[in-house]
Order: sequence, then C-alpha cells, then structure tokens
Amino acid sequence: MPYTATPTALPDVLVLEPRVFGDARGFFFESYSRRDFLTATGVDADFVQDNHSRSVQGVLRGLHYQLVKPQGKLVRVTQGSVWDVAVDLRRHSPHFGRWVGVELSAENKRQLWVPPGFGHGFLTLSESAEFLYKTTDYWYPEHERSLLWNDVDLAIAWPLQDLAAVGKQPGLAAKDAAAPSLKHAELYG
Repeated sequence: MPYTATPTALPDVLVLEPRVFGDARGFFFESYSRRDFLTATGVDADFVQDNHSRSVQGVLRGLHYQLVKPQGKLVRVTQGSVWDVAVDLRRHSPHFGRWVGVELSAENKRQLWVPPGFGHGFLTLSESAEFLYKTTDYWYPEHERSLLWNDVDLAIAWPLQDLAAVGKQPGLAAKDAAAPSLKHAELYG
C-alpha cells in the first residue's frame, strides 16, 4: 500500500501518509494511484483537474467552495509548508460548521482529502510554498463562493503568531477579505 488514510476530527476529511522510500540519493513515493486511493479511503474519486499554486509567507487562500458542482480535493505541498483547513458546510451533517486543520509540508509529504461539501483554505507558513491539488470537478467561477476566514462562529485557530510578531496580517485576495460569515453564506443542503 503506497499510503495509509487516517480520519481527522471530521471523519470524512482524511490525512494520507505516503510510504516514502529514501536513501542518500533522495526519495521516491507514489503520490496518487486511483486503485490504492480507493482501497485506503473507500472513496472512488474521479479527478478531472490538477491545480498548482505558489504563495509567499502569510498568504491565506480561502475558505473556498463551489456551491454548484462541488469539488472534492486531494491536496499536498511540494515546497514549503502550509496550515490547511477544511470546514464542513453541509447543513445536514452532524459536523456542520466544524473545522479541522493539518500542517502539510514538503517534508512530511502528507496529503489531505477534502470531500465535496467542505470549504477549504490554507495559510502559508514557510517563506513560500507550492501547493498542488486534484479536483473531482472543474472550476466554475460563477459557482465559487468564499467563507470569511476569521468568522468568530467558526473560530478557526489559524497559526498567526509569526505574522503578529512582525506586525503583519494575513495576505488575502479581495474576495476572501469581503467573504460572508457562516451565518450569511450560501451553503449546501
């Protein structure tokens, strides 16, 4: 098995730990196999798009979701490190409005499975980070929504101490800075 899947505090959100083969020359690991992903997670995902972003330290991207044509995301970091967050936005879920955060880095090689129906975002912890993710549906800008990253009702514990120590705030896109709170957002179900 190239990786194992461990449920988080939100049982549908899974951390995948790869089996890494390394020696003095470097390392090798299988980052994705449809067959092994299904075996490890029980999820038969049909990934249709791969995305790659680069962010500098302190950039916070999210919390994003598509209201129509929701995307499942398999995310990982290939350079640097991020604090990755998933929020359950399914009104019918017993975990509605709860979040989970996981550090993903090039060093730990972890991946996070964020199923459809969840908001997703990350904060760049390192000087820069390269973030890759596979999605189960295409990006449709007309269906994309953002949820306020610092909503008091969500109370996400973003690790902002390094930014605060140098008097900085997270770097946000305009749409993320103006995003509605959970109480005012369009949600699933």
